[in-house]
Amino acid sequence: MRLTRKQLVGGAAASALAAAGIYELADRLGSAPVRSSAGPRPPEQHLLDGIRVVMDNEVEVVVPPLHHQVVTATLRVDETATSLGDARESLERALAGLDDRFEETPAGLGVTVAWGVPYFDRYVPAQAAKHLPVDRRASATRGHEVRVLEDSIRFPTDPESTRLESNDVAVLFRSDSLDHIAVGAKAVFDDLKGMVEITSIRKGFVGGGFDGGPGLPRQMALAAGIEGADLIPHGSELFLGFTSTQKAGLGPSRIANVETLGYADLRPSGYFARGTHMHLSHLFEDLAAWYLIFDFQDRVDTTFHPRLDVPRYTQTVPQGPEDVQTTGEVGRDYARYRRIGHSGSIQPASRLARDAVGFDGTVYPTGTAVPQRADFNTLDNPFFWTTHEGRDEFSQAPAAGLHFVVFNPTSDDFRRVRLAMDGVMPDGTKLGFEMGSTGRGFNSILVTTHRQNFLVPPRIHRSFPLSELRG
Repeated sequence: MRLTRKQLVGGAAASALAAAGIYELADRLGSAPVRSSAGPRPPEQHLLDGIRVVMDNEVEVVVPPLHHQVVTATLRVDETATSLGDARESLERALAGLDDRFEETPAGLGVTVAWGVPYFDRYVPAQAAKHLPVDRRASATRGHEVRVLEDSIRFPTDPESTRLESNDVAVLFRSDSLDHIAVGAKAVFDDLKGMVEITSIRKGFVGGGFDGGPGLPRQMALAAGIEGADLIPHGSELFLGFTSTQKAGLGPSRIANVETLGYADLRPSGYFARGTHMHLSHLFEDLAAWYLIFDFQDRVDTTFHPRLDVPRYTQTVPQGPEDVQTTGEVGRDYARYRRIGHSGSIQPASRLARDAVGFDGTVYPTGTAVPQRADFNTLDNPFFWTTHEGRDEFSQAPAAGLHFVVFNPTSDDFRRVRLAMDGVMPDGTKLGFEMGSTGRGFNSILVTTHRQNFLVPPRIHRSFPLSELRG
């Protein structure tokens, strides 16, 4: 069954929030995994309880929520303390109602509210100057004060067309149930009606093949008529055919919190303790090129590191501390093969170089991953709905892509990892690639269209952070 965008998307933002479009096929083609119940609700917004872990190829794999939706918006609230207070009460009322109705698990509903630089600069500049944490490591490296939240930048392999966004707020909804996401989005944005202008709605899915069966990426891409869809392996978690949620490859527990690894000076108030940083971007994926130009070994080399020996058709490859590449090893791969792998190249920046003791006393061994990814497959082109169709180059034709969501302690921490993906290593080493070279790893088949950084406050300050400190 091939569907067009006209069949998928409603006109107004309000209807698009609840519309499922082609993503309702995910429920028909697969089934939600069995989940455990929740414990006490954590002070962090970005952590989900009840996450299932399965074994695949003798590797522990995290089973993420089946459905995802991100809604971005700009504020239409007057810059007065009274107006902000009213808006804060409205948003908190909606969020508290969702807390009462759903557990914070994939079987229930996870809601994460994140705030962009424009919000802090426009509405609470004085409070932000006093309370936003400072990135110690970035400040020392650059020789001036750097906040944990910075504007996004274009990276060396980003095209000039990559749009650096300026939304005030982004809300991430995650659940195994499309209905739960629709209820959550409607509750939040109905209560904020007139106070925000929704700028984009981004939808997608992950997995569906962890208990056997064909998996969702292949089936969904075939239904949408995506070129190269028939080449996606059965049972794969993502369009590119490899598992990406190995437990050892994801940051554990509270490691991505602003305070955990000591990267940030929380300032005397500690207002943003138990918060984190969120990066949001959209990428197109050229599936036909990935499967027709790259053979299986090429895809392994590109995804992990050159000449990694794994049995043909393997999807889940170990990513434990013992599999981590050093900067020297990445450099030697480049010198010998003129190629770097995605996982290998970012590991010097995304994994701990030495044992670390967290803010709460937790010991994180050398090689532990720091970023906590929440990315998901999408058929949006580039978004499910946008208020700026021309500016965002919106198309009704489905396209294979990824809405990339990741939690890091700071903007600079994300920046370091993303630069390493381009061959700019944490120690300053630069691996030069010719434009168009397939040795650039994923960058040769990915195109980033949009980027923005956000700060995720702790749950207690999730609604219009710092606004209660105004007069």
